[in-house]
Amino acid sequence: MVDHLANTEINSQRIAAVENCFGASGQPLAVPGRVLLGEGILTKECRKKPKPRIFFLFNDILVYGSIVINKRKYNSQHIIPLEDVTLETLPDTLQMKNRWMIKTSKKSFVVSAASLTERKEWISHLEECIRHLLMKTGRQPSTEHAAPWIPDKATDICMRCTQTKFSTLTRRHHCRKCGFVVCADCSRQRFLMPRLSPKPLRVCNLCYRQLLAEKKKEAEADCRQLEPIRSAIPGYEPSSGDDSDKSDDDKADQWPADTEFYTSEVSWSSFHS
Repeated sequence: MVDHLANTEINSQRIAAVENCFGASGQPLAVPGRVLLGEGILTKECRKKPKPRIFFLFNDILVYGSIVINKRKYNSQHIIPLEDVTLETLPDTLQMKNRWMIKTSKKSFVVSAASLTERKEWISHLEECIRHLLMKTGRQPSTEHAAPWIPDKATDICMRCTQTKFSTLTRRHHCRKCGFVVCADCSRQRFLMPRLSPKPLRVCNLCYRQLLAEKKKEAEADCRQLEPIRSAIPGYEPSSGDDSDKSDDDKADQWPADTEFYTSEVSWSSFHS
């Protein structure tokens, strides 16, 4: 079906309609070989509360955004490459039913459909697109995923210290590593996680210690890998960080105690003349 629709006028018109709905705030979506397969409204579990979002399924990307006027205007466009997506079915809660998680390396979040049938259709089409895309590119399914943020209303106290109560003055924060809702005292640290952002991100104290331990372990592993290379170099000795060379010092004559190396009569340029 994808090959049949790839270069058709109807597919071009459908993609153009989606671009027009996002307007100037959205990115161009029409590229050779891209096909719009379906669309629908899903409820996305956001930090504050669940909100309806429009989703568009293409054969290589998933696009979603906020609804301003349905079928006419959307904003806050997000584009997710399908080759980075993993799906996980979730049990129902009192607030939301027909849930599943969309997991990617940069962001993971929970959505719910209006019915069980609709959820099955979404998951089926998504998995089929992901399978074809991975076969085409030769890539393996993604194994590293960002942690989903736990909604603010899920807890009234810090999920790390379990002592601090949140209020109007005491803000909630989210650890970017585990997604827990934490207080400021439990999340003062920042850590660079290039997979998520080029800038250091807020993490809770526990995750910070774990990340430091992982970084130290990786550094030790790198040193072990370099050791055979160093030992294979004739005459190689690890540098002590000192500029002195003992063997040369032993052979060199001692400078007179009254020798002046940097007198006012000698300019810097004369050392290079």
